[in-house]
Amino acid sequence: MDIQKKFKSGYVSIIGEPNVGKSTFLNAVMGEKIAIVTPKPQTTRTQIRGVVTTDTYQIIFLDTPGILDPKYRLHDWMVKTAYAAAEDADLVLYFIDVSQRRSQIELQILERISKIDLKTILIINKIDLISKDSLLPIIQEYSQKFPFIEIMPISAKLSEGISELRKLVVDYLPLGPQYFPEDQISDLPERFFVAETVREKIFLETSKEIPYSTSVVIEQFKERKNGKMFISAIVYVERKSQRGILVGKRGEMIKRIGRLARVEIEGFVNSPVFLELRVLVKEDWRRSDRKLKDLGYTS
Repeated sequence: MDIQKKFKSGYVSIIGEPNVGKSTFLNAVMGEKIAIVTPKPQTTRTQIRGVVTTDTYQIIFLDTPGILDPKYRLHDWMVKTAYAAAEDADLVLYFIDVSQRRSQIELQILERISKIDLKTILIINKIDLISKDSLLPIIQEYSQKFPFIEIMPISAKLSEGISELRKLVVDYLPLGPQYFPEDQISDLPERFFVAETVREKIFLETSKEIPYSTSVVIEQFKERKNGKMFISAIVYVERKSQRGILVGKRGEMIKRIGRLARVEIEGFVNSPVFLELRVLVKEDWRRSDRKLKDLGYTS
């Protein structure tokens, strides 16, 4: 029997509102960190692809920004990115946080999915936060709300139901080619993951508007003669006052963010790293199409 003829492959879009556990799931199903994760909503801003390959299948997972009611042009771009990933996919995983109340955004998402007319599996995430007795009524509620092909309860944080969900995804994949080499886990460049690591530390170490007002651009990424990787990054904020907070007294805050990011980046690039961070102001960048394009937020 020709094994190649039975090989399955496809693109699987992970969509949902902010902070429902999409990126946590991606990291869990990949078995390593691909997407940054923080307790704050809107951490993911762009599409992140993770590739899982075995002898019989290849899944390209598409993690997407949380779908929300846009307040800035950046939000418009994020929502557009999420829906575009769903429209291009072979299968959609719609994530909900079972511990949260239903929102108006959910109705909008389900209406949009129905128009796309793609196979959709409902993922009821964070089941570790509710009692088992309360799960069945929720499953019944959603089975009446939308024609999901499957409903799967999981806890991405505890990795409960992850292997079962992966098997379920494979069942619905079409026969197809191997799109990526078997040892490739993403098609995104190292610069992207470095910038995301810096941004993750900003999200974890700062509060209020600061994390949402920042964008990270890698200026230089090169290996020096001594074997140490030199990385220079600019962190853009929208206000001078935000710059002062992010830099901190005597530069302590940005130095702390740099130290935390450097440790993780060294593990990622498998090399000693010199990380240089500068904080500059790009006023109201979240509201400007031109400035968003300058920062790399392009279709």
